[in-house]
Amino acid sequence: MTENIFALSCEQLKEIANELQRRIDEGLSNDDSNNELACLPTFIQPKSDKVEGTATVLDLGGTNYRVAKVTILNGKTEVHPNNQGIKQNLEKIKEPGYTEEKLLRAMADPIISLVREKEMPIGYCFSYPADSLQNGDAKLKYWTKGVNIPEMEGKPVGEHLLNYLNKNTTPKFTGIKVINDTVASLFAGMAIPGYDAYIGLIVGTGTNMAAMIPASAIGKIKGMKGVDFSSDIPVNFESGNFRPPYLTKIDEFVDFNSGSRGRQRFEKAVSGMYLGEVMQSSFPLNKFDKNFNAKDLTDMMNYPDIHEEQYVTVACQIYRRSALLVAASLAGLIVKLSSLDRKPVRKVLVTADGSLFWSKYDFGKDYHEIVMDGINALLGDFGMPKTQVVFNQAQNVNLIGSAIAALSK
Repeated sequence: MTENIFALSCEQLKEIANELQRRIDEGLSNDDSNNELACLPTFIQPKSDKVEGTATVLDLGGTNYRVAKVTILNGKTEVHPNNQGIKQNLEKIKEPGYTEEKLLRAMADPIISLVREKEMPIGYCFSYPADSLQNGDAKLKYWTKGVNIPEMEGKPVGEHLLNYLNKNTTPKFTGIKVINDTVASLFAGMAIPGYDAYIGLIVGTGTNMAAMIPASAIGKIKGMKGVDFSSDIPVNFESGNFRPPYLTKIDEFVDFNSGSRGRQRFEKAVSGMYLGEVMQSSFPLNKFDKNFNAKDLTDMMNYPDIHEEQYVTVACQIYRRSALLVAASLAGLIVKLSSLDRKPVRKVLVTADGSLFWSKYDFGKDYHEIVMDGINALLGDFGMPKTQVVFNQAQNVNLIGSAIAALSK
């Protein structure tokens, strides 16, 4: 390849940011299944005062599964065991024919192994599209990231797990709160005071964003009983399903050969799960390892002497485009938050999680630095040059955010 088909101009990035805002408006106004952004309200409010207590927390992501006990006391957080919890590889969840019963059993084993002296709640970080229920549970819409367990779609994910656990372990669990990983990152970031707006961002295996939105601006929940319309509500945008303009023929090819054709177009151009496929599809006649992924792509960039020059060049182009697409989505969201907020948005905290977002490039700007440059340029174009964006790299955000959810009434 000689032409950089992955290049995006400032005007194109601005158009992508504007298109995202339009899709947010659609997603907030109605539940049409054709909406690109589902904009899922989460009916769990993080406590505005002191959160204290102990919760069992679960984090089911694209590949790994973690279980821990999190104690929050006097503003300090402790994660047990080993400050990071029990981690298991659950790659097998993507195997054809994998069932709900197998998943419940695999999830329960490490939970049961945790030593608990008393009953406690569960905070469950479930990183797949799900409708939040007013009792704190969530109903799975559909699977992403290569997972397909059809009997679980359309059902509450927390209730089934809670019932399974309480049949097989003591002390019992008192309840379960289910949130998305972006909402968990959002909650963890909101524990840091001093910002006008907070965003939860994931750029790893998948990608997504969440933020607090005034309930009065969410048309699809208008009149819903039990909702305080003077408050802000966490919204999981499911932005991985956004279809930005200026995707390429390579992106069309990746989508066509995926198991989720037509879905998650933004994610397929951005996230760690798909960047390896974008790279391989750019050289269809060349042989790559079948498991070539985003880590291999960044390794290729960082060790150019042992790879063909054309591969290194295109890897850098794909990496940069991914970061700039994230920048455009964040800038679009920040502009939207500014238009909805009751006060000027001058300082924004983005709590970002995901190995790709924090990846390093030894011969140029790291991923998050490219994102920051893109945001600053776009916010200037949108007339918000004084808005300061800060990236927060925190440990165990999914676990801590889930504990905050479980301990918030």
